[in-house]
Amino acid sequence: MALTKEDEFDYEIRTPYKHIQQRKKTTIYEDGVELSSTYHRVSFQIGDNVNGIEDEATVKTMTASFWTPQVSASWSNFQTSQSLGL
Repeated sequence: MALTKEDEFDYEIRTPYKHIQQRKKTTIYEDGVELSSTYHRVSFQIGDNVNGIEDEATVKTMTASFWTPQVSASWSNFQTSQSLGL
């Protein structure tokens, strides 16, 4: 009777500001048969520190691709308008 644990990650890009949603599925197996699974979701937005997170390399690749200077400027303008109540 061998128990094993496996983590899988998948991603969604949400909003015009390219927020990255990371979903982790943790599955427990007994002799190759799935006993249970759980999900945990984390969201990252421009300016978040992604150092040291799970699956860091994948998230950093995504931030480099999606968080362009144009998207960053748009996000900054949105945050400013929200803080001013516009």
